Amino acid sequence: LLNDRISQVAKFIDPILDQGFDFDNKEYLEVEPKKLEFAENAEKLKERWRLSLKMQVLDSYFDLLETKGKQQPDLLKNIHPKNHPTELKEAVKKVRESTRRALNRLEQQSRQDHYDRYFDAVARSLDPHSDYMAPTSKEDFDIQMSGSLEGIGALLREDDGLIKVIRIIPGSAAEKQGQLQAEDTILAVAEKNGEPVDISEMRIREAVSLIRGTKGTEVRLTVQKPDGLKRIIPIIRDVVRIEETYVKSTVVKNGKTAIGYLRIPSFYRDFAAQSNGKETRNVSDDTMAELVKLKKQKISGLILDLRNNGGGALTDAVQISGLFLPGGPVVQVKDSQGGIRVLEDEDTDVAYSGPLVVLVNQFSASASEILAAALQDYGRAFIIGGEHTHGKGTVQAMMDMNKNLPLLHLQKYDDLGALKLTIQKFYRVNGGSTQYKGVEPDLVVPSMFDYLETGEKYMDYSLPWDQVDRVDYSKWRGDRFSTDQVRLAGKQWVDNNAAFQKIKEETQKAKIRAKQTNVAVFVDGMWKDREEVKNTRKEAKAAGLLQEDADDGAPPGDEKKLDEQVATDPFIQVALFLMKEGRAGGRAVGA
Repeated sequence: LLNDRISQVAKFIDPILDQGFDFDNKEYLEVEPKKLEFAENAEKLKERWRLSLKMQVLDSYFDLLETKGKQQPDLLKNIHPKNHPTELKEAVKKVRESTRRALNRLEQQSRQDHYDRYFDAVARSLDPHSDYMAPTSKEDFDIQMSGSLEGIGALLREDDGLIKVIRIIPGSAAEKQGQLQAEDTILAVAEKNGEPVDISEMRIREAVSLIRGTKGTEVRLTVQKPDGLKRIIPIIRDVVRIEETYVKSTVVKNGKTAIGYLRIPSFYRDFAAQSNGKETRNVSDDTMAELVKLKKQKISGLILDLRNNGGGALTDAVQISGLFLPGGPVVQVKDSQGGIRVLEDEDTDVAYSGPLVVLVNQFSASASEILAAALQDYGRAFIIGGEHTHGKGTVQAMMDMNKNLPLLHLQKYDDLGALKLTIQKFYRVNGGSTQYKGVEPDLVVPSMFDYLETGEKYMDYSLPWDQVDRVDYSKWRGDRFSTDQVRLAGKQWVDNNAAFQKIKEETQKAKIRAKQTNVAVFVDGMWKDREEVKNTRKEAKAAGLLQEDADDGAPPGDEKKLDEQVATDPFIQVALFLMKEGRAGGRAVGA
C-alpha cells in the first residue's frame, strides 16, 4: 500500500507545480496529522498535495527573498509560471527537486526497512521505552551512551540532496588533518586504495556509515569547496570525543563570593569498552574532577545543572549522588517479579558539602531524576525547574539478537540488531516512584517549554505511578536551605524578574500558536505568520532566553560560550539569588 501511494503521489508533483498557484487566494492547510482523516479519493489526496506544495513554494520563496536582502515579498498574482519572478522560479525548482528526492528515497526503502519498523511498533506497544534497534540504531545508541565514536570528527547535514560539513569537532582527526572545513560538500567516499562511492544522492545515515570506520584506517573524501574547487582529502580515522556530552564547569562571581556551576549533560559510560578491559571516560570520574577544580577556587555554593539530561548509566547516578551524600540508600529498583533491590552509596566521604541548588526541566529524565530525587529526599539540595521532570522511572536492558543464533549457522544471517526491553522500575528512598510524575521541584519557575505536552504522562502505553515502602535514611545534617522560606523568596524574585515575565509572555503566545494547526497558505497570511515568529525570536534573544545563532568560532561546550550562557540564563540567575538570599537572610540551617 505504501509503495502504491508513493507511486501515485509521484505522478501529482510535476502537473501541480507546472500549473502554478494563485498565491493571493486565501486557503488553509491542516498540518496536525491527528486532526486529519484519510483522503476519501485520489482527487482529495491531490488537493491536499496541491496545498502542501503551495506552502512549500511560498516558504522557499520567502527564504530566497531574505537571502537577497529583500524585506517583504513581491505581490504575487495568479500569473503564468513563465512570467514568475526569478526567486519564485528558483523556489519552484527547489521544491520540485526536494519532493522528488524525498519520494525517491521512500521508494528505495528495502523490505528489511519495513520489517524493522514493524518490529519496533510491536515493541513500543509494550511501553514507550521498549523498542527494536536495527544494527544502525544500535550503533547510534552506543555512541550516545559512551560520548565517543570512531570516525573523522565532522558534523554533517543534508542540504538539497548533498552532504555538507556543518562543523569540525575540535581535537578530531579531521581538525588535525586540516583540509576539511565547514561548508565543504562531500561528493564521494573511498577506503584507502578502494573505489570511490558516490554519495551525492545518498541518505545521510548511509553516507555517515561509509565515513565512519575503525581507528587507524584511512578514508578518502572527494570534496567540493565553496568556490567550486574539488580535491581528495585523506583522513586517518580516530576516536572522536563528543565534548558537548561531557561534564563542564565554571565559576560565577556573586557579589564578593564565588559560586560553582556544574553541567552534567548525560550519564555517559562506555560499557562495551569497559567489559573489554579498556579505560574510558565516564561521567562519575569527570564530575569528581570538576568538583576538585571548583573547590580549589574556594566556591561557597554550587549550582548543578541537569536540564536536558536524558539519563544514561544507573551506576553513575548512584555514584554521583554519593559525591554529595555521606553514604546511604539512593534508589530502589523493583523487577517484574516484585523483588526490590536498594542501591546504596557505600562511600561515606563527601566530595562537596556546601550549599547546593539543582536545575531540572521537562527533559531531565531517568538517571538525572534519580539524582535530583535523592538529593531532594535527603534535604541535601534545593531543586528549581518547571512543574515536573520527564517522569521516566524505568530501567531497560539491551538484548543482542545475535547471541542466541546457532553457532554453526551464524554465516546464514546478517546482523539482527538488538531489542531494548523495560525490565525494572525506579522508586525513591521515600517510596514514591519517579515514573509518570517525575520530580516536582521545590521552586517551580516558568519555562519556554511549558506549552509542550512533553513527558511520560503524555506518552502512549506509559506505566503508571505507584509506590513501595520507604527505606531508612537520615536527612542531611550539614548546611541546607529552609525550603519554605527560600521558595517564597524565589517566587517573589521570579515574579518581579523581567526575563521570567518575558518567558511567561512568550509561552502564552507559543501555546496559542501550537493550537493553530490550520495554517495560512497565501502570501499575506504566511508572511505575517513568519514575521511574528521572527519577532518573537528577536525578543527572546534580547531577553537572554535564546543563544545567538551566529557561530563565533567557539564550539558548543567551549568555556567562553559556557560563561556567556551562564551570565544570561535566568534559571541560573535565580539560583545565584537564592544562594545569596539563603546566607544573607539566615535561611541556611547549620548542623
